[in-house]
Amino acid sequence: MLGLCMTGVFAQGQEAAIRKNIAERIPQLPKIEEVSRTPMNGLFELRLENNELYYTDADGSFLIQGNLIDTRTRRNLTEEREAKLGAIDFAALPLKDAITIVRGNGKRKLAIFEDPNCGFCKRFERDLSKVDNVTIYMFLYPILGANSVEKSKAVWCAKDPATTWHNVMANDFTPPAGNCNTAAIERNVEFGRKYKINGTPTLIAQDGARVPGAINTTQIEKLLADASK
Repeated sequence: MLGLCMTGVFAQGQEAAIRKNIAERIPQLPKIEEVSRTPMNGLFELRLENNELYYTDADGSFLIQGNLIDTRTRRNLTEEREAKLGAIDFAALPLKDAITIVRGNGKRKLAIFEDPNCGFCKRFERDLSKVDNVTIYMFLYPILGANSVEKSKAVWCAKDPATTWHNVMANDFTPPAGNCNTAAIERNVEFGRKYKINGTPTLIAQDGARVPGAINTTQIEKLLADASK
């Protein structure tokens, strides 16, 4: 028992030393939210308030930025950790503020945050159109300027938002200005800021996995398959 107590105190002292030294030596670094051990002896993970990851030694004398890779399993431990930190509970999504698109039996579910002026989103939509048996919750997320906001409002207020969205993304259609309550779009932007959705497209699978950026049809299918396991 004495050995366990001493180990706990030592670990606590290590964390305090790391926090103190790094805060004093690199004051411009965002606040450290969490200090934890890594599988590598003597290496500690620092999770900052913006969820950025760094690594350091036992007393904060050195700071490392990069990927920690397990050479035995060839796993990128940093990427895995970032994916876990970036996960969003699907149940927390305000689905009423999304355009719902059902294909086939709609059994699988996928949420997407997109900007109507995003070129990568348009490329992604071409690949997404090949995916069947899925319910898509498309959140209008205009972050690329005032024109994106106006287009998003026009899509939301259209008689058939899903078809209008498809025409905007596939055919460069400019929808007529809408006249309806567009508070949902503002809520989408607030939600995205809260969960640090910084780019479009951003995908959220049913298991909470977040994928930033355009992925192809095969990768979309894998994301959906993994989420249903």
